[in-house]
Amino acid sequence: MKYAIIDLETTGGSMKTTKITEIAIFISDGERIIDEYSSLVNPEKSIPPFITRLTGINDEMVKNAPKFYEIAKEVLEFIGDAVFVAHNVGFDYNVLRTEYKSLGFDFRATQLCTVRTSRYVIPGHKSYSLGKLTDDLDIVLHDRHRAEGDARATAILFHLLYEKDPNNLKTFLQQDIQPKSLHPGLDIEVIDDLPKSTGVYKFYSSENDLIYIGKSRNIQSRIKQHLKNNSSKKAIKMREEIADIKYELTGSEAIAFLLESNLIKKYKPRYNRALRKDKFPFGLYSYEDGKGYINLTIDHVQRKNTPPHTTFSSKREGTRFLNYAFENYDLCQKLLGLYPTKGACFQYHTKQCQGACIGEESAESYNDRVSDLLNSLDFETDSFFLVDQGRKKDELSLILVERGTYRGFGYLPKQLNDGSIDTWKEMITYYNEAKDDRMIIQRMLRMNKYKELREF
Repeated sequence: MKYAIIDLETTGGSMKTTKITEIAIFISDGERIIDEYSSLVNPEKSIPPFITRLTGINDEMVKNAPKFYEIAKEVLEFIGDAVFVAHNVGFDYNVLRTEYKSLGFDFRATQLCTVRTSRYVIPGHKSYSLGKLTDDLDIVLHDRHRAEGDARATAILFHLLYEKDPNNLKTFLQQDIQPKSLHPGLDIEVIDDLPKSTGVYKFYSSENDLIYIGKSRNIQSRIKQHLKNNSSKKAIKMREEIADIKYELTGSEAIAFLLESNLIKKYKPRYNRALRKDKFPFGLYSYEDGKGYINLTIDHVQRKNTPPHTTFSSKREGTRFLNYAFENYDLCQKLLGLYPTKGACFQYHTKQCQGACIGEESAESYNDRVSDLLNSLDFETDSFFLVDQGRKKDELSLILVERGTYRGFGYLPKQLNDGSIDTWKEMITYYNEAKDDRMIIQRMLRMNKYKELREF
């Protein structure tokens, strides 16, 4: 396997509008550099002064340099089928893809990011920027913010990571979407134009059947994961059937959850059933032990016949909640299942526990605090709005809970916000509450996934 360690200098701005001013590529076999390429590039636009101050590259230097289309073929041939390696690979890879896209060519390659890889292979550094990381590792970085200097330093870092990782970095390879594996009717150009925002997305077949509904905080990233998914036969089959993609921005992650849940119940897409996975498979349960103390535990929802107090997306999230309960409600880690022991918990010896673990604190006193915690998870009689960011900057998102019942959600233009509850209610699209809705709102409340809670 070959690796192309690449660095680009650009005119700045967004990845879609920036232009390359310099490119450097080092071809490596994983252990040593076997070939190299570098060139200044005429960006066909003026280089901003702040970029010149950063890189030292000015308009005069690139005036007689080749334009990108003049070197595009040799760059492509030089990279070949090598893995595209860069420090913060998303930037360099997408800038190069955009340059090729402007020439009518769909450039794609397997990628490896030395920032992400470094965090796992050599953890513990305060910063993983190229300059600070190379300083920490005594890697000499000549000509900082010039393509050849940065690419050479990245190559040295890459060789160090390659040597240290027992799998030679194979687990860090990121595959790009392969157009040949997609439905011929799916416009590949649409994917790069998808928003990187929060919302709900829908997949349609060539017969315009709605086959899957999902939600994500980054719609583009999540859909790309679907289109690269080879993890199961069902996932591959769904990917091959996707002929059209639609989406709906929500701004709020809570609304994305609620809308996704509602749409799945309404349309029952066949791949939501085939790929069904409980989004909140773990629950918080309570039971009274033989001495009368209320114990809390995290367990699989499917194993229990009783409804949980609240739910979690993972056991790890549930354990974090139990630690929160210990720290904020003065509960005992033994009775929370966080410190298994026959005697006193460790925190009793450090005076962080009042002694429920050994019967020193009464069950009545201890259980009062447990009840306070459990009551905080419910909103049986409460009326409030959960307020969060909207789909755009000049709008708020609203979730309405009235007398303990989820009523619906909506969006309020900031210029119409007179603070009136009646005005806010006029913006709500109403839904009938389902069990999942209550669980979703509980989770959002617990995790503070909102900007404001307004009671009325």
